[in-house]
Amino acid sequence: MDVSLGLFLQEIVSNPILAISVLLTLGVIFVNGWTDAPNAIATCISTRCMNVRPAIIMSAIFNFLGVLIMTHINASVASTISNMVDFGADTNMALVALCAALFSIVVYSVGASIFGIPTSESHSLIAGLTGAAIAIQGGIDGVNMDEWVKVLYGLVLSLILGFAIGWGISKLLTILCAGIDRRRANSFFKGAQIFAAAAMSFMHGAQDGQKFIGVLLLGVAFCNGQPDVSGAVIPVWLMLLCSTVMGVGTSVGGEKIIKSVGMDMVKLERYQGFSADLAGAFCILLSTVFGIPVSTTHTKTSAIMGVGAVKRISAINFSVVRDMLLTWVFTFPGCGLISFVMAKLFMMWF
Repeated sequence: MDVSLGLFLQEIVSNPILAISVLLTLGVIFVNGWTDAPNAIATCISTRCMNVRPAIIMSAIFNFLGVLIMTHINASVASTISNMVDFGADTNMALVALCAALFSIVVYSVGASIFGIPTSESHSLIAGLTGAAIAIQGGIDGVNMDEWVKVLYGLVLSLILGFAIGWGISKLLTILCAGIDRRRANSFFKGAQIFAAAAMSFMHGAQDGQKFIGVLLLGVAFCNGQPDVSGAVIPVWLMLLCSTVMGVGTSVGGEKIIKSVGMDMVKLERYQGFSADLAGAFCILLSTVFGIPVSTTHTKTSAIMGVGAVKRISAINFSVVRDMLLTWVFTFPGCGLISFVMAKLFMMWF
């Protein structure tokens, strides 16, 4: 499959449905950088290691690098997303259904972000693609369960492993730093947490950027009359495009989400913020290497809960956790249903 930049631009000009798909995908990437990326720097800001604007700029840069570098090294997450659903042999209708899926993601994500609730763009994307595939295929034959089951692995990995590693790192640091002067420790962990926040931002770009690269590849394949992305190699220009848009989205901010994740859920000290960021980055790295799509929001918040649980369970603000869990629970049926309905409507209109 030819995915050269020149041919891609020609197809956008000649095929308005592809142009809409690309614009919607870039819109979702922008929203992802705007709503998800702030999770990576929330703890760094809440512990006063960095001010908001410098932290957002740092996160934008490392999101950009994460998409660009990690996709070049290991693109297994993009492959999982591309092969998770089957839109059928009619590639024209498949492209229309893909538009509907992306439209539903934008609607769902922007609506949730207005209220300052951390959303999972990963789960919105998965739910949107799944709903559209079921609509076009008329049943669950449009879902490739061998690939879709990785989503369930990701849920377990992000929740359990994130919590466990966050708890383990924080507990270990508590023991190792017991006899160290508090001011010296805080000075060290200020730099360490900035490093960990950069690593978390890098891995957010690496994980989430690949998901949307997979969607863009699907759109190009459908436009070329191919029902799948077999034989496609991700070009550098596509990595640059996705990473740039995500970086710009991150630079917009997300102060409400920073407050919800970094300040309201658990009151953290610097060593705890470092523990949460390092745990989150490691879990996302592990998932990315094995091609498992995970929610960076799930992973980071689970790590924060694990860190907070080291001192006492009551250190966690469960009202914030409850709101997040409700959002996650409703994402699959909510976004999936919107996508299903929009796919049916789009197929009727086009």
